[in-house]
Amino acid sequence: MRIGPKLDEQRRRDMAAAYLSGAGRYDRVRPGYPEAVTEWLIPAGASQAVDVGAGTGLFTRALVARGLEVTAVDPSEDMLAVLSTHLPAVPVVVGTAEQSHLPGASADVLALAQTWHWCDHDAAVREAARVLRPGGRLGLVWNQLDVSVPWVHRLSRIMHAGDVFSPEDRPSLGPLFGPPEELLVHWTQQLTVPDVVDLARSRSYYQRATPALQARVESNLRWYLTDYLAFPPRAVLRIPYYTHAWRSSLLDT
Repeated sequence: MRIGPKLDEQRRRDMAAAYLSGAGRYDRVRPGYPEAVTEWLIPAGASQAVDVGAGTGLFTRALVARGLEVTAVDPSEDMLAVLSTHLPAVPVVVGTAEQSHLPGASADVLALAQTWHWCDHDAAVREAARVLRPGGRLGLVWNQLDVSVPWVHRLSRIMHAGDVFSPEDRPSLGPLFGPPEELLVHWTQQLTVPDVVDLARSRSYYQRATPALQARVESNLRWYLTDYLAFPPRAVLRIPYYTHAWRSSLLDT
């Protein structure tokens, strides 16, 4: 299934609500982000950043590691509580990409990592333009399983982790921002077989499914990994991913 800008609004909200809990598992098995992405995204001289849809802080940590003062925004108090255990000095705000509750012209960088597909894009862009200082940088980042690898493609089908965006998709940011530039980075995440099952459990499809359907997903995954692909039950797998990033600067008006 592809989740894009034309996803029905109610369905988008229902699926996003799956991430209001289960933060500990999400934090443990969801991938982080390559350093090259953060380095490319942050403009020279930036000091203050906002991570919108920060979740448990997977991208927030990357921003902090670059020396930025970061504020984390997310609608899930459960997710933000986990973030605060890792980054106690980072201020957290319960909010969304469309309504962040942050002061205007207060940040040099505003990032939405693994968040863009859950947003009302027009409203999120307007809010980003309000929060950023003149010339500030908007960054959109998402990780995806590299389904060009045949065994990963089948894995994604079993997990119902279909692509959110294809590599050819280009975000529309309207007249407030300059033409977006893109970066594509291929990399791998290491997970054990049980962790891959937990990766499936961390996804909205699984969390919104009936118990019977959840059990079927888990059974199919274990069969695929340990019977069909013949990995030992505790094997460590190298899962191919790519990170697609976009950056654009706020135009002077």
